[in-house]
Amino acid sequence: MTYKYDFLIIGAGIAGMSYALKVAKAKKGKVCIICKTTLDEANTRFAQGGVASVTNLELDNFDKHIHDTIVAGDYINDVDAVKQVVTKAPEQIKALVEWGTNFDKKNNGDYDLHREGGHSEFRILHHADDTGAEIQRALMAAVRANPDIEIKENHFAVEIITQHHLGARVTRRSPYIYCYGAYVLNPENKVDTYLSRVTVMCTGGCGAVYQTTTNPVIATGDGEAMVYRAKGTVKDMEFVQFHPTSLYHPGETHPAYLITEAMRGYGGILKLPNGEAFMKKYDERGSLAPRDIVARAIDKEMKKNGIDHVYLDVTHKDPEETKHHFPNIYKKCLSIGIDITKEMIPVRPAAHYMCGGIKVDLNGCSSIERLYAIGECSCTGLHGGNRLASNSLIEAVVYADAAAKHSIEHVDDYDFNDKVPEWNDEGTLTNEEHVLITQANKEVGEIMSNYVGIVRSDLRLKRAWDRLDLLYEETESLFKRVKISRDLCELRNMINVGYLITRMAIERKECRGLHYTIDYPLHAYDKK
Repeated sequence: MTYKYDFLIIGAGIAGMSYALKVAKAKKGKVCIICKTTLDEANTRFAQGGVASVTNLELDNFDKHIHDTIVAGDYINDVDAVKQVVTKAPEQIKALVEWGTNFDKKNNGDYDLHREGGHSEFRILHHADDTGAEIQRALMAAVRANPDIEIKENHFAVEIITQHHLGARVTRRSPYIYCYGAYVLNPENKVDTYLSRVTVMCTGGCGAVYQTTTNPVIATGDGEAMVYRAKGTVKDMEFVQFHPTSLYHPGETHPAYLITEAMRGYGGILKLPNGEAFMKKYDERGSLAPRDIVARAIDKEMKKNGIDHVYLDVTHKDPEETKHHFPNIYKKCLSIGIDITKEMIPVRPAAHYMCGGIKVDLNGCSSIERLYAIGECSCTGLHGGNRLASNSLIEAVVYADAAAKHSIEHVDDYDFNDKVPEWNDEGTLTNEEHVLITQANKEVGEIMSNYVGIVRSDLRLKRAWDRLDLLYEETESLFKRVKISRDLCELRNMINVGYLITRMAIERKECRGLHYTIDYPLHAYDKK
C-alpha cells in the first residue's frame, strides 16, 4: 500500500515529536510520525539527569557553557554547532515548558539547577531524577492532542527510498542523492511505501549493539544504518560514550538502570569496595571529571583489582535530601535490597550515547537531499570526541527547531515521486530459523563489548572487524532469502553500526575523547 505525507518523521523521541509539533503548527502539509514500538518507548524516556541551559545569569553565561562543551569534547567539536545549541537553548527550554514539561523549581520560583560532571556551573534543569520521562510525557500529550499529526505506532522503517530504487546507480561519489520517503514494515508484517516531500530521521541511539547498555532494546542504530546503506555520510562513530555509573545488578543489562550524573554533582563519591576514593588519582576534578575520564578510570580499577563493579557513595549526605532529589533511584535500589542512604551503590560503566552519526549541517540537513537527521542518530559536531552531560536533550530540540524552519521554507520546492515501485519480496520464504537471528544478536553484543569497548587496541579491533564481516555475509544472505521481520532488520542494522564503529575506530590513529587505544600515544591535551 502507498501513503503520502509532506513530512515523514521516523522516530518518536524528543527530536521527532518536537519537530512534528513545529511543522504541524506551520500548516504546510500532512505530518506523520513512524514509531517502531509505542510512543512512550524512546531513549528520551530513559534520560534521568536533565537538560543543560544557561539560566542563572548572575553566575553563568554562554561563554562558560561553550567552553565546558569544547573541553569535554576534546577540542574537536564543531564550534558553530556548539554556539548554536548553547545560545538557542533558553528559547527551546521555553518551548518545552509551553508544551507542558515541568522542571523542578525552588520555593522562590527559580529553577532548581543541578551541576554535573564537566560543567563549571549549576545549569541543569531537571524533573526529580526522571527528566526524560517527564519531557516524553509532555510531548506525547501535545502530539496526541494535535489533529494535524498522524502517529503510526508499531511500524518499522526498513529502508529510505532513493533513486537507487528507481534503477539508477548510486554510489558514495554520486553528486546528488535524493530521498523520496521510506519503505515501512506494518504490524501485519507487510511492507508499505511511504512517499514524502521531506523525510526526517530521528531514530535515537545504538547502545543495543553492546551487551550492557542504559539504552532500551530498541536502540539498534536504525537511522545510521539506513542512511549508510543509502550512501549517505556518517561520521565520528568511534566516539561511543559509556556512562560511568549504571547500576550493577546481574541480569539487568538491556537496559541497565542508570545512576544519573547528577548524583555525583550532588556530592556522590566513587569508591572501591574497601571504601577508598580513587578518582583523584586520575583527574583533579575527582568524581566530577567528564564521563570519558571517569569511565576509563572505573574500567582500569575494575581490571586492576579483579572486581566487576565499584561503588558510588552518598551515605554522607542528608538521607531526606537524597530521597527528595533522587526518589526513583532510591526506590529502584531499595527494590534490590540497597538503601542508598545507608549503603553504597554498586555501579559499572555501560554503553550510553553515540556522539557520532548521520552528518548534518546547522539546519539538520544530511548529505542526502530532502533528508534531515536530528537527535542522537545525527552528528552535528556539538559533542566532538565526548558529550558533555545533559547536552543531548537540548541539542535534539534546538536542531528540531532548525530543521523545522528550514524544511518549512523548502517543502514547496519538492514533489512526490510517483514512480517509486512497491516493495518486492517475490520468491522469499517465511523464516523458520529464528534461532539464527537470536544467536547472531548475542554475538554482536559480545564482539562489541569485548573488542570495541572503553579501551581498544589494533588487535581487538581487527578481530571485531573479521567477526562482524562474517556475520554481515550470513545476515545479508538470510535477508535476501526470507520475508523480512523487525528482528531481522534490527540485526542487520546492528551489524552495520558495529562495522561503522569498528572501522572508524581503526582509522583514528590516536587517543581522542571517548576513543582510547593502547597502541597510540596520548595527544597533547591528555599529557600531564
